[in-house]
Amino acid sequence: MKDAQIVVVEDELIVGMMIKLKLAKMGYCVSGLASRGVDAIAMVENVRPDLVLMDIRLKGGINGVETAMKIREMSNTPIVFITADSSRETREMAELANPQGFLLKPFMDEELGSIVDSVLSNSVETAMVVTVNV
Repeated sequence: MKDAQIVVVEDELIVGMMIKLKLAKMGYCVSGLASRGVDAIAMVENVRPDLVLMDIRLKGGINGVETAMKIREMSNTPIVFITADSSRETREMAELANPQGFLLKPFMDEELGSIVDSVLSNSVETAMVVTVNV
């Protein structure tokens, strides 16, 4: 599903651009890049993407989990959380939004490609990919 539309929500511009470039190199179309939750919600409403890659920690009012829950109210778009925080508290909070997967920063290109492919192809009901780079 290489023609899939993906929205990346990342509050660090450089990280967001890196993810966008990696996805483009894999043949995916990043149809939007947002750094705040309110922008992401509006973008998802307008673009209707096939997948949202969402950082859990966002600046500006609402975090990634709250943003994901608001997106869930208006759409069944799959959401994969991207985070550097692997704590149990963060994981439990994120589960409230019923994500299709998790990807721990820093991640390898192959890990990003694998979870995106998995979620978009629906090859697994829930793609719970957690990576830890030591």
